[in-house]
Amino acid sequence: MPSKEHKFDKSFIRKVSLEKGTPIVDLILNTLNQISHKYHETITLLAVCPNSISVVRSALRSAKRFNAPLMFAATLNQVDLDGGYTTWTQRVFIDIVKEEAEKVGFKGPIVVALDHGGPWLKDRHVLENWGLDEAMDGVKKSLVASLEAGYDLLHIDATVDRALPKGESVRIERVVERTLELIEHVEAARRERNLPRISYEVGTEEVRGGLADLDNFRTFLKLLKGGLSKRGMGDIWPCFVVGKVGTDLHTSEFNPKMAKTLADIVQNYGSYVKGHYTDFVSKPQEYPKAGMGGANVGPEFSQMEFELLEQLTKIEDELAKDKKIELSHLRYKLKRCVIESNRWKKWLLKSEIGKAFSGLNDNRQKWLLQTCSRYIWTQEAVVEARLKLYQNLKKNDIDAEEMVLQGIDKAMEKYFISFNLKDASLKIERMLKGVSER
Repeated sequence: MPSKEHKFDKSFIRKVSLEKGTPIVDLILNTLNQISHKYHETITLLAVCPNSISVVRSALRSAKRFNAPLMFAATLNQVDLDGGYTTWTQRVFIDIVKEEAEKVGFKGPIVVALDHGGPWLKDRHVLENWGLDEAMDGVKKSLVASLEAGYDLLHIDATVDRALPKGESVRIERVVERTLELIEHVEAARRERNLPRISYEVGTEEVRGGLADLDNFRTFLKLLKGGLSKRGMGDIWPCFVVGKVGTDLHTSEFNPKMAKTLADIVQNYGSYVKGHYTDFVSKPQEYPKAGMGGANVGPEFSQMEFELLEQLTKIEDELAKDKKIELSHLRYKLKRCVIESNRWKKWLLKSEIGKAFSGLNDNRQKWLLQTCSRYIWTQEAVVEARLKLYQNLKKNDIDAEEMVLQGIDKAMEKYFISFNLKDASLKIERMLKGVSER
């Protein structure tokens, strides 16, 4: 029998999840749905992209402050068997979450999820020109590693096919076929290891995936439902379906009408809509009103971390004028490491391809530095310079690390408030215990 003890989450909600044999994400979402029907109060879950130790720490601090469930959604670029750009494997990431939760004293429910688990959604697959079989095999190994480490939710995203001509979207039938293959692989591994049931998320907001059209969206769900049943997995169904709700890499305008339409569609299947690219989104308070089950936020927090460090280097510059310190040169080293990483080329616009970094205008250089800073936080030169910066400021009675955390806390605060997450854990517990909320 699966263990009744969780590796690091000792919350009441986790305990109920284990006792009932219900995946914790499904339990939370279904309980929030009950709260919505009973008290007419909708809540959207926040999934934080763990792109640095500071973001992880701040997320746990914020969840504790608001007494809310916390979700981490880690991409394979961030956390994987090869360490990703954070240097964390799945097991190391779980250990870090446990350690950081203990440090800040957070005892609420923590959900650890994989984001975009699919072929060619890891940069390495693209850079090394992996074929379909190699990419699928690599994803399967990563999915099993996530399962074994203790992840609660796996996003199965088979919506990219690099074998197709440029600009052509993969057929929905093929998306479903590969989605089924990946889920079946995970479920076989889970049963073989006698592990608890987990939750799934499917789909993507990307137009390239072919799910932006409502007819394709409906067809995808219908085919997936039938396919799971045919493969003997009729008891498996994704709790989240990613929907295109207006936001993407270069657009932060949320479309409540489209979100509500998608929410109504997936509700018939017992699922909830998940939004990606929620960073800097306009009117985040509209998410719960539109029935959004969850939303991912990541680059915004890394950008905030970059901006805060930039501000601290300016303070350091002023102190250096009085010859009180020796400069860390963090700002210079951040820029150099970003440029040398070449990760910024991934985000170039069509008109910029082929240009040197110095050939881009100042605004684009700044955006790329902010966006790509998450890739190089763990590089030795950056780590050493950051430590030097913190030490310089500490000598002058400035707690630089706390200033960074508070800044990220502030960026997260709007989501906890807008998504109605304040005391959400308490409300879920009361509903599970059958205690009247009012």
